Amino acid sequence: MAVPVPTTSTVIEKQSLYDNVIWQFDRSADLMGLDPEIRKIMAATTNEIQVHFPARMDEGNIEIFTGYRVQHNNALGPYKGGLRFHPAVDIDEVRALAMWMTLKCAVVDIPFGGAKGGIRMDPSRYSADEIQRIVRRFTFALGDTIGPEFDIPAPDVNTNSQTMAWIADTYASTMPPHERSRCTHVVTGKPIESGGSLGREKATGQGVAFTLREWAKDHEVDLRSATFIVQGYGNVGSWAARLMKRFGSKLLAVEDVTGAITAPDGIDPDSLAKYVVEHGGVAGYPGTKEIDHTTFLRTKADIFIPAALENTITGATAPLLDVKVVAEGANGPTDPDGDAILAKRGIDVIPDILCNSGGVVVSYFEWLQNKRSEYWELVEVDGKLLRIIVNAYRKVRDTAKRYRTDWRTAAFICALGRLETVYKERGVFP
Repeated sequence: MAVPVPTTSTVIEKQSLYDNVIWQFDRSADLMGLDPEIRKIMAATTNEIQVHFPARMDEGNIEIFTGYRVQHNNALGPYKGGLRFHPAVDIDEVRALAMWMTLKCAVVDIPFGGAKGGIRMDPSRYSADEIQRIVRRFTFALGDTIGPEFDIPAPDVNTNSQTMAWIADTYASTMPPHERSRCTHVVTGKPIESGGSLGREKATGQGVAFTLREWAKDHEVDLRSATFIVQGYGNVGSWAARLMKRFGSKLLAVEDVTGAITAPDGIDPDSLAKYVVEHGGVAGYPGTKEIDHTTFLRTKADIFIPAALENTITGATAPLLDVKVVAEGANGPTDPDGDAILAKRGIDVIPDILCNSGGVVVSYFEWLQNKRSEYWELVEVDGKLLRIIVNAYRKVRDTAKRYRTDWRTAAFICALGRLETVYKERGVFP
């Protein structure tokens, strides 16, 4: 029986990110027969926080910023999700990302719910001191809407371990003295010296690599001779590429905000990662040829890893791809039109809520280590991550076969099935 594929008549031509996730949710809920009452709960966010706060600039003037935190669902545990700083951040985007986070945690079977947040800003316009003041003031504005047992932020687009250290310090400073040492796990993705976990920096990219290795086994693809392209060469894209190199795969082309490059004989992912840190992007990397966006997408390879922003694989771009599998390192890189075209063309998609879940898994490990005052060696972190990712991969694979559907729908079904069971067991108060 053929895999059900959305037709052009059933796909909305132009959708927001939140439209996309609701479309995916509805399609999966219909196929699995999700309980109508549970469906109502899962389709809604629990809390939506929007704050406007001031921060002083280096020259003494004040700017007002808008920040968001959306808490989608906490049936499985405390809310969990990243913070991003980007000019395009808005409530619609944050709602979508929070819902995906709920499903991601459920797919990999960790006791977290879903949340997301951010500030609408272009961090390149501000100095390091200004960003620190913005971060600290945002943390204060959020107040008790975050907390180590309630809602735990983490890094995302344009945020990093330094951002998390500032948040942790600011949050602790608002607590009574005897409580401050118990607040370390208010955020994850911290520097190692400030309570972070070994393996957290590479975790999301490592999850991508682990799922690709399982996919390759299932499809008899030898990663030692496989080729791949990467869109976005930040934390996720660069680590995924570096880890694929360890499997023996060859990086043929890379694209980021500075441009796109290619080299027929391959690009060294480790060397490129160092170059990007020093030069701010991939453009101009020695030994490569500059190409345009369309040429990048048309690059023939076995694997495409989109690790940039949302909605990059659409009805316009999906027909250009010449790959066997898309491994979604980014959140929401493929819209419903893109999904439909990839399915018709026989291109596999390892969906974001499975493929890039390594970050939240190791964030969970960091949270546990902080709570227990423990320190795990890297080999222990990597081993635990591998087991969780492989188990989740196999569960989604088997669900796709059972329902004869695509992997994205299967991943949603796995997540929604777990949440449905929890709600039926616990009931709804009162």
